[in-house]
Order: sequence, then structure tokens, then C-alpha cells
Amino acid sequence: MASGSAIQIPSRLPLLLTHEGVLLPGSTMRSSVDSPRNMQLVRSRLLKGTSLKSTIIGVIPNTSDPASDCDELPSLHRIGTAALAVQVVGSNWPKPHYTLLITGLCRFQILQLLKEKPYPVAEVEQLDRLEQFTNQTKSEEELGELSEQFYKYAVQLVEMLDMSVPAVAKLRRLLDNLPREALPDVLTSIIRTSNQEKLQILDAVSLEERFKKTIPLLVRQIEGLKLLQKTRKRKQDDDKRVVAIRPIRRINHVPGTAEDEEEDEDHDDIVMLEKKIKTSSMPEQALKVCVKEIKRLKKMPQSMPEYALTRNYLELMVELPWNKSTKDRLDIRAARILLDNDHYAMEKLKKRVLEYLAVRQLKNNLKGPILCFVGPPGVGKTSVGRSVAKTLGREFHRIALGGVCDQSDIRGHRRTYVGSMPGRIINGLKTVGVNNPVFLLDEVDKLGKSLQGDPAAALLEVLDPEQNHSFTDHYLNVAFDLSQVLFIATANTTSTIPPALLDRMEVIQVPGYTQEEKIEIAHRHLIPKQLEQHGLTPQQIQIPQVTTLDIITRYTREAGVRSLDRKFGAICRAVAVKVAEGHHKETKPDRSEVTEEDCREHVAEDAKTESISDAPDLALPPEMPILIDFHALKDILGPPMYEMEELRVFNLKGKYFADRKGFNTSHRVLKDIDTPQKDHELVSERLNQPGVAIGLAWTPLGGEIMFVEASQMDGEGQLTLTGQLGDVMKESAHLAISWLRSNAKKYQLTNASGSFDLLDNTDIHLHFPAGAVTKDGPSAGVTIVTCLASLFSGRLVRSDVAMTGEITLRGLVLPVGGIKDKVLAAHRAGLKRIIIPQRNEKDLEEIAMNVRQDLNFVTASCLDEVLNAAFDGGFSVKTGLEHLNSKL
Repeated sequence: MASGSAIQIPSRLPLLLTHEGVLLPGSTMRSSVDSPRNMQLVRSRLLKGTSLKSTIIGVIPNTSDPASDCDELPSLHRIGTAALAVQVVGSNWPKPHYTLLITGLCRFQILQLLKEKPYPVAEVEQLDRLEQFTNQTKSEEELGELSEQFYKYAVQLVEMLDMSVPAVAKLRRLLDNLPREALPDVLTSIIRTSNQEKLQILDAVSLEERFKKTIPLLVRQIEGLKLLQKTRKRKQDDDKRVVAIRPIRRINHVPGTAEDEEEDEDHDDIVMLEKKIKTSSMPEQALKVCVKEIKRLKKMPQSMPEYALTRNYLELMVELPWNKSTKDRLDIRAARILLDNDHYAMEKLKKRVLEYLAVRQLKNNLKGPILCFVGPPGVGKTSVGRSVAKTLGREFHRIALGGVCDQSDIRGHRRTYVGSMPGRIINGLKTVGVNNPVFLLDEVDKLGKSLQGDPAAALLEVLDPEQNHSFTDHYLNVAFDLSQVLFIATANTTSTIPPALLDRMEVIQVPGYTQEEKIEIAHRHLIPKQLEQHGLTPQQIQIPQVTTLDIITRYTREAGVRSLDRKFGAICRAVAVKVAEGHHKETKPDRSEVTEEDCREHVAEDAKTESISDAPDLALPPEMPILIDFHALKDILGPPMYEMEELRVFNLKGKYFADRKGFNTSHRVLKDIDTPQKDHELVSERLNQPGVAIGLAWTPLGGEIMFVEASQMDGEGQLTLTGQLGDVMKESAHLAISWLRSNAKKYQLTNASGSFDLLDNTDIHLHFPAGAVTKDGPSAGVTIVTCLASLFSGRLVRSDVAMTGEITLRGLVLPVGGIKDKVLAAHRAGLKRIIIPQRNEKDLEEIAMNVRQDLNFVTASCLDEVLNAAFDGGFSVKTGLEHLNSKL
């Protein structure tokens, strides 16, 4: 078709294979390139070429480039478009790819595929002319009536649109300036058509066929605009801006897809969004901001990045619960029953929730309290927060703050940033849909700090009752009322919480559980939960309280119940295997009631019968229920983890039982004892020589017993401290040795050489076992004094006594913290006498009555009282010299 004066394309063209769209001559398209052959074409041809000829490529539509260059090329479409690469942009995210801006020049036909690698090259034949059309009259005469009909429809379509839109005005000029034979390709690329329809226009080589196929498309578009104008007569000006065509520069996606349908509904969405804003109950200040933003959104082209940002902002403003709230359930009696059913113990927390409900009955507009539950892991701080929301009838939302080191997580990002979003507080309110939920700020003591700011400082505004009624998120940039939100923070310790933040919260201590509380929790909550999770029933497995206590004392050492829950899970899994495989163990027919006699008979029988892990008899079904006894416990959980340092003395159904280390584990016997155990064999193994005492320590995981060991040797009077001690504990050791040196004659304390100067030619070594654990604090002062007094006096410290307290240089005993956790640790270890500072006596009221009855508390105000209580028979003091009678 090309004449002698026509501009010719190269006879050999590299081919770009695409399936995203159809490029027609005269139109422009963006195409993403990420397949191997297409990438090689861009690198070798477009990026390295230096001439205009190197920028001309052949675009083959409706053909996918294989994902691997080893695969064969699919069949190529016969007709393609020669295109000029105007722009090449490369990127490595999310994977290496190029984006090409290409403009169609003319049609061509593939004659022969010359090569396939590294990119396809074909010999082509040009089908369209590219000369400069100067004689339009001659062209119009050749096209005749078909061309005039096409031109009339094109002008009618453009005049139905708003001429004030720059794209429409440009299109109107193109109709007069372009030759008629180029108009079908240009208009087809602009109006809404499918890929298949564009392929038909591309394959129409003759002008007559091209006009005949394009005219129905124009007619369809005109009829659509007429229908649109009839339904929107009142807003004709706005409708003209909803152009049913696309700008020439933006044909970068596949027409006829869901994206096209969404674009049709964009205007409707904006109208609906405007209605929602006007009917919403947001404050006046927020309403003004939204009205201003919606006006900007109407004038903004959809291609602008700010369009999506503004629309997302307005949708968030509409979805926020400005005045929507839930009604609180204020029935105190029902709330008490619900809390008691969900949680055992935790009297302080329950009391505080009931107080809030009582005050809410008297005052409707009460601000939400800001609570902080502080306690060791696994005691139920998070779950009790969920129960509080359930009790009040409020929505619950948990925000995990552990490891958060960016203040934008709290306050949000400013909308000037790409990818900006609101903070977790506003996002949580959007999620729950009400303005009075229960927010649980989990692990508030583990907030970080970085170059992006301090999130703990950002929380000051959120958790301040005098400020949070006008909390301003950076993303919203308008105030939001948080005063009705009930904030509950959880932490393992208050030492890492900034003082300003801690001052804004009402701290409620959640101590660890006693053994009796753990048994109740296990049989009320943990065991039923594990049975349900593992598909078992109480008729298949039975875990008596004796076994539960054995798990608590010998397999777990924690303030909470997480490890205990995992142990029950392991038991249920083992039983599930036996049930599933048809294994069984010969047991007594009726074991629904576990008594002392049952335990004795069962232990005696177990010495003669096989354990739960013995060879099964597959011919018989499992005998139900499977009783978890001591032998089964050892088979499932392995040897006891904590046996060497603890003596368990427990009460079951009004009778005392003791687990004695002296008995062989394969023939364990439960013995009645009428008086508390006095020998304490397991602990006394480490207290069988002078210079050892037991102290009490507090950790974020709960209380622990701590041994202090001392030894003396010939030397130069040096004091050596080991065990990763902090500065405060080192100072306590120096205080202890100084007080003992000043009172050595009073207590008849001498070193190995018999001198009252305890450091005279003597070195002292103090060691705190568990050397890998860092230790610090003043509460070990009385323990160090007792340990050194035992060393220099040669007397043994009582094996059933533990102590805690800070000392002064004058021998006074000062109060310390964590008394309840420390007492529970001593109770778990089977110790009977606990020495505490006299000023800590008030803290004993927080300890359960059954624990206090098992222990003997000695309150001391000075070190004399500590030493008298720590040693059998007291600690003797040498009386002063007799007073001389005056001779005057």
C-alpha cells in the first residue's frame, strides 16, 4: 500500500509481545514489561540504541510472552502495530520491570519470523501509509459517503460532551485537522471498547471495512450518552465532566474489565460520599474540613495521586463513630456472676469493675477510667480485659504495643507522606464502630524508642483524662473525643514505664496464683478447654486433683498458668493417641471418685501392672475413663523438672500428704502426717553447712527463692562478690560486712584465726547461684547478714526459713516491695517461716488466708530480731561489762 513518497518502517522489526491491551495507529499506550524476551528487547534494543530506527518496534497484541526464555513462542497475531518508544522507565520493586510509553505509527503484517532469541525479530510488510497528508480534498473524495457519515457521528459524539474539558476540546480540533482515514483508529482507542473490538479494527486493513466496523461503536457510545443525559437532567454540567471516553494519554489497562465498571461508578460514589458527609453526626469542625475536601475532590482528575488519598480520608471520616456508642449493662449482680464465672481469684480487678458500674448508675457522663494491670505473665491480664468488655456490654479491641518504636503508630502519619494512614487508636475506633469501646493496650512496658519518636510520649495525650477529649491524630488533623473509651493497659513491671505515663494510669497489681488457686483454675477452666480442643470428654480422661498438684509443684514453676495449660495439653495429646489407636490400660472399674484409699490402692496396683505407655492389647477397646496417675504423668511429661529444691506439703480433702524424696519413684507411697514436716530433706541438702541462707527475690515472672552462699579463706581482707550482681546488691553486701564487723564482739563472731576483726588476714567470697541471671535490689540485705553470721559463728541457718528486707548501717530493717509474690514463692518451696520487715506487715493482708495459716511470719525492725528468728534457739548476745560502783 505504501507509495514511493511514503515514509517506510524498517523491513525487520523486533517484536514486543503483549496481552494487556491493543495499540492502534495514532494512539498512545503504557505497557509493563517483565518477561524475559521483552526485558531483553528493552535492554538490547531500546536502551543501547543510538538512532531513531532503534526506537521503532513491532507490538503484537493478544500474545503472551512465555515466563521462561526456554519455552517456545506461542502463535503470533498476524497483524501488528509499528510503534515508537517515547519513554522507558525501569524499576526493581516489587520485581525488575520496565514501563514503556509507546505511540502507534502504522499497521504491518508478519511475513516471516527470523529468530526467537534473545528476543523475536520478524520480517514485516507495511500496510498503512505514513506520508504527510497535504491534499485532504482528494482523500475525502476517495472515501465518499462512508467517510462523511463517520465524521458526522464523531462530531455529534464530541458535541454531547463538555467542551470546557481540555481533553474534549483537543479531540474536537483533531476531528478537523486529522485526515479522515486516521480517525477510526484514533476514536476507537478513545471510546469505551473491548479488546476484541479493537482487534477487529486493527485487522481491518481496508479503509472501507475500518469505517464500517467503527460506525456502530460510535452509535453505541452516542446512545449511551443520550440515556445518561435523560437520567441526570438536573446535573447536566456535572454529567458532561463524567467523560465516557478516556484521555489519549491514559490507555494503560485492559478495557471491559471490573476496573472500567468501577470508573463508571466513581461519580456515583462521590455523590454518595457527599450525602454521607452531610447526614453524618460529626462535629462542626470536622464537617467543615470534609466539605472542603469533597469540593477539592470533585475538581481533581482521577489520575492524580492525591485523588485516592483524599477519597480515602473522606471515607475514613464518614466511617468513624463520632457519636455512635453502645449502652452499658449496669446490672452489678449479673456483672459479678459473669466475672466470677470467667475468672477465679483476682478480687482487686473485679472490685474495681464493679465500682465503675456502680458509679455509672449514678452518673451517666462518667469518663472512662484508665487502668494498668501489672503482674507476671500468664495470670490473665489480657483475658480479664476481654471479660471487662463482655461484662459492660462494650466492644473490645486489643492493641499490641510490644516493640512499637514509632510515634506514628499512635498518632498516625501526616497526609503529606506517601502511604500515610491513621494511628492504631483511630484505626481501632473505625474497626469497632463505636466511640466507647474497651481498648486493651497490651505490653505497655515494652514500648521502644527510635529516631521516629517516642510512642510512650505520644500515649501521654491518649491516656490523660484532661486531654483525650480532644485527641488529634496527624492523619485526621481534627479532634476526636476519646473520653468515653475505657483504656486498660497491661505490663509485667512498672520499672520500664516512663514516670509521666505511669502517673496517668491507675495501677492495679495482679500477683501470681497460689497452689490452691491454680488447682481451682485448672479444673474450672484449663482442663475443660484442653478437652474441648483435643476432642476428648470427661468420660475418656480423668485428672484428679492429686495429679494436678503434682504437675503444679514438680513440672511448673511460674506465677501464672501458661505452662500448666501446656502440660495439660501434652497429657490430652497422649490420651488422644491411646484412644485413637484403641490402646487401653487395665484400671479399676469405677474411678469417678478419687479418695485417699483409691490413691493408695492405685499406687500399689501400679507397681504390679503396666503403665500407660506399655504394650497395648488391640483386641479390646480402651477402658474409660483413663486415669492420669503418677506413673502416667512421668511417662507423658518425663522426669520431674523441679524436685531438688522443693518440698511439697499439700492439703487434699482435709488431709495432709507429703511427697518424700526418700521413697523410690517406682514405689511411691502417700503417707498421712499429723504435724508439719520438719526435716525438709530437699532444701536442707543445700543448708547442711554454715554460710548458706535462703532469700526471697521478685522478678517480672513472679517471686523466687534465692540461695546465698559464703565462704572464708586466708587472704588480705578482700570481699569477692559473684553471680552477676547489680550495684545496689553489691552495696548491700558491703553494708552487711561492715555491720557484722562493728558488732563482732557483741555476737562473738570470729574468723578462722579467732580474731574479732572478720577481715583480718581473711578473704570472704559471697556467691548468688544462677550466675547467668542478673540480680539487683536492696531486699537481699538481711539474707547476706544472716549468711555471713552463720559463716562466722559456725551455726546452721534453719532450713525452713526465708527472709527479705533492706538493711542500714545501723542495723535497721527497711521495707521492700513484692511481698505477696515472695511469700507465694516461699509457700511453693515448702518453707514455713518467713522473716519480713515490720513495716511490710500491712502487705500480708493481700495474701490468701489459707496461705497465711500454713506460714509463720516474723516481722523484724532490726537485725537482732532477724538473727534470733533465723537460727534455732536464737542468736546469743554477749552481755556488757558489770557496772562499777562509784567511789564518790
